[in-house]
Amino acid sequence: MRIHLGTDHAGLEFSTDLQHHLADAGHEVIDHGPDDYDALDDYPSFCINAALGVIRDQAAGVEALGIVFGGSGNGEQIAANKVHGIRAALVWNMATAELAREHNDANVIAIGARQHSFAEVVKFIDAFLTTPFSGEERHSRRIAQIAEYETTGAIVGHPIDPAAQAEVRYA
Repeated sequence: MRIHLGTDHAGLEFSTDLQHHLADAGHEVIDHGPDDYDALDDYPSFCINAALGVIRDQAAGVEALGIVFGGSGNGEQIAANKVHGIRAALVWNMATAELAREHNDANVIAIGARQHSFAEVVKFIDAFLTTPFSGEERHSRRIAQIAEYETTGAIVGHPIDPAAQAEVRYA
């Protein structure tokens, strides 16, 4: 499987060490940066590029997932989720790692490098990579509704607040 990585300075060491772990497990790793430690770097482009890599590969039929790191993982998850078609989940324990795939078919996970040891992170990532999507109808239906809203700004048969909607622009 191809794994796309993106981080900021807080996750750089984890990302570097993780590349070796993933390569040893037979994965192809694409590092979207940063290349060097800079305490003032900005994570959005690194995480967005990792997410774009996942979407590009999946569209081409290449099995691919993404992992983004930061101090908490929150901003990195938000950045990755701005890419159309990405379902990035914040992972903080084994259950969230497994459920991200099993129930949400997440294609990217975000992890807070300042929140966990490297050993914990490896366990979360290995669980994420090996847990399949359940394919259950209820989960597929919900994922389809999210994608529909992402594309159209509506979910057929489910009300969306028209007053709030009028204030939002869609690309």
